[in-house]
This record gives sequence, structure tokens and C-alpha cells, in this order.
Amino acid sequence: MLITCDCQHLKQEMKCSASKISEGNTKKCLSCDDECSRLERNRKLALALNIDPEAHKDDHVPYSIETLRCFRESSKWAQQQEREFRVFAADEAEKRLRFKPMPSHQRTFLHSLAEDFGFDSESMDPEPHRHVAVFKTPRFVMAPMKTLAECVRIRLNAEAVAASAIEEQRRIRSNNEAFNSFLLTHPRFGLTVEELRSELAAHLEATPGLAFDISFLPSEEIVIKARPASASTTISPTSIEAAVKTMKLAMANTISTKKFASSCQLCTLDPSLNILRRELDLSGTTDGWSRVAANAAAPRSAPKQLGVGQKSVYTVLGSRLKEAKKKKEAIEKAKAEEPVVDDWEEEVRREEEEKEGGSGGVEQDARKDEHTVNGVETNTGDTSTTNVA
Repeated sequence: MLITCDCQHLKQEMKCSASKISEGNTKKCLSCDDECSRLERNRKLALALNIDPEAHKDDHVPYSIETLRCFRESSKWAQQQEREFRVFAADEAEKRLRFKPMPSHQRTFLHSLAEDFGFDSESMDPEPHRHVAVFKTPRFVMAPMKTLAECVRIRLNAEAVAASAIEEQRRIRSNNEAFNSFLLTHPRFGLTVEELRSELAAHLEATPGLAFDISFLPSEEIVIKARPASASTTISPTSIEAAVKTMKLAMANTISTKKFASSCQLCTLDPSLNILRRELDLSGTTDGWSRVAANAAAPRSAPKQLGVGQKSVYTVLGSRLKEAKKKKEAIEKAKAEEPVVDDWEEEVRREEEEKEGGSGGVEQDARKDEHTVNGVETNTGDTSTTNVA
């Protein structure tokens, strides 16, 4: 038989043990625990405030990290197995669930999910027929209210919030740390550490008690980090910052003159050469009128009024384009209306005859002009001349 607490939250299977002379365990019930009290308080509060508990679930994740990890690796297959678990949990008559043979990593997911549901699980038979069997036990109360997909989203959101909080704390902490290095951006191609050190030796050796290490970063930037010259020397971060600030102007002029890099700025490096703070990052934290002026809109100007009879450039351009378009359409229409010749050889022969006939007429006109000189026309076949009035 199944005995429960007064709020029906806790459940446990027990033997009935009832007989004619004894009621056995039929009148027994479980005592509510702290979780039952919390759920009852939440129920009364939701009822008083007219809140739907299903629409306002907390961020509690009832699954283990191993279960969520396996779910992320194969979410579609894992959702199918979760569905079978929920059907099995909802059927009170079913006490055992057997899965088909599967690889070891999939069996690991089933064992982990069974533990989260409150089931017992066992792997049976040798490979390749090894499979998982799941059993209901007194530990099982009900299936988790949240699905694996919901819990994965909750966990991802929590990780994103935590990451943003850590990044914000790191940024705030880095803004308070002193500068200890120079950062060269977009260095010249082929620039070497030896060349850079030899050209900047006058600046790097001018500060007693400090030594400088030159390193190339994966971002193709160069850092020149200041450090105490010896292990026995102790220099405060504030003193290092003051020293690099004093050196910056001369360093930047030399780097610009030699064209070693596009810019030279101060930065803060950790022992692993990670950039915690850049000098240019301070420009994004300024407030006041400078930020307002930077975000100001472009000045507005009144539209220019055209004189009487003047046309806009856009109007003239539009009319020219329109005329060109009309001419193009007329040419295409003429080509489309031109008749198509069936026998092209006959058409070519006819055109050649027309050209020959035209050239013959021209020759006749030329010969006729030869007989007319200074206004006097000479008739062929007759020796007489005629004066032209």
C-alpha cells in the first residue's frame, strides 16, 4: 500500500499488515517535512496574490550536472528517452521499464536520469546485448515538473548572468589597477624584438631599477612590460605607473618616427600577459557634456529654395533618363517590326543587284556632267553646240 503525508507531497510504499484483529498500517501517515511547509506557504501566497504557480516557476534544476551534460551532447535522442521515463512514471501499474541494447555513453545517461527521477536502474546482459532496466522504488514520488530542455535553458541563462557579473567585476577591478606596460598596435611587418630593443634602448634604460620585457601577443600586438630590475628590488605599482607615464611621450615619438607601429598606449598586464586595461578604454567611461556632445545629432539646414524658372538637378536628370529610355524602346520596337526574310540567299542577291543598279545610275549622271562645261551642253552624235540661256 502507499501512505502519504497530510499534503500528499511525501509518499511511501509499505506493507498493509492488516488482519481481522489489527488494522496494520492502514491508518498510518507520514509527517510533513520542511519542504512540505515551504510548498504550503507558497501555495497560500500564490492564492492570495492570484498567481498561477505554473507560470512562475523558480530556477531550481532537479537534474544532475552529468544528466544535463549528456542531454546537451544528444538532445533529440535524450528527449525521446525522457518521454519514455515520464510515461513510465505516470503509469501506476508499470513497475519495470526495459530499454533496448545501446552503447555505454547512452546507458550512462539512462542511469543518471533514473537517479534524478528516483528510480533504480541496472545494466543487464553482456555486450553487445547489454541494456538498461529501470525499476520503481519507494524513493520515487513523481516525475520532475521541469523538462530537461527547460533546465538546460535555465542553466545557460544562469551561466550567462554569472559570466557577465564576473566580467563586470574584472572590468571594475582592472580600472583600479595601475598601468605597467606599453601596447603597440598594428606593428610593422617583419619587426623583431632585437630591432625594437636596440632602437628603444635609450628610453628603456633611462629609468633605474626597472627592466622591460618585449613580447608579441596572439592578437599581433606588441607589449613592453615594466618590472623590477632584480628580484631583490621592490617597486610599488604606483611607482611603475608614474614611470611609464613619464616615458610615454618620448616612446610614442620614437615609435611614430621609426614607423614601428600605428599607435603606442599604456596598458595593464597580468602575469600571463592578458590585457586587463587599456588607456583608450578610459574614453568610454567619460561622462558629462562630452558624451552629450558626442551623441548630438547632425545640424539641420533649411532646404534651398529654387528661383522662378529654375529646375532641380534631379528633375533634369530624370527627364534625360526618360528620353533615353523612350529612344531605346523605339529602337527595340523597330527591330521587332522588321520583317523576317525566309530565303536569305535570295535577299542578299537582290540587295547586290540594287547596289549595282544604283552605282550604274551614278555613273550615267557623271558622264552627263562631263558633257556640260561652263554652261555649254554638248549633244553626243551631233557636232552643233547650243548656248544655254
